[in-house]
Amino acid sequence: MMRKIFIVSTVLFWLAVIGLWSASRWSPTTPTATAVVASEKRYTLQEVAQHKEPDDCWMVIGGTVYNLSTYLPQHPSDPAIILPWCGKEATQAYQTKTKGRSHSSYANQLLPQYRIGKLRNLN
Repeated sequence: MMRKIFIVSTVLFWLAVIGLWSASRWSPTTPTATAVVASEKRYTLQEVAQHKEPDDCWMVIGGTVYNLSTYLPQHPSDPAIILPWCGKEATQAYQTKTKGRSHSSYANQLLPQYRIGKLRNLN
């Protein structure tokens, strides 16, 4: 009796493993990061400039457009420090905090969640 249970459970285990493996092979794949970046929205500086208010604050950092509207109240220092950069290219300000100091690695980890697109090249 124990031998039958062992054989049946072993067969069922391997059938489940093979079933999961085959399902993963034939299931649709999610787009790669490259495909997502290639298809993301592109904005001009003029479009970014329309978002310069505390409740609608976009900025460009390193060629990427971020909507920081919801982050402003959470910023560790006074949000007024960020407000002059809303609607503008702010790479240098972000990299130096306008005081010659770079942002923390934690700040760099937070930034991607506010990404909304890339800056469009106007060549």
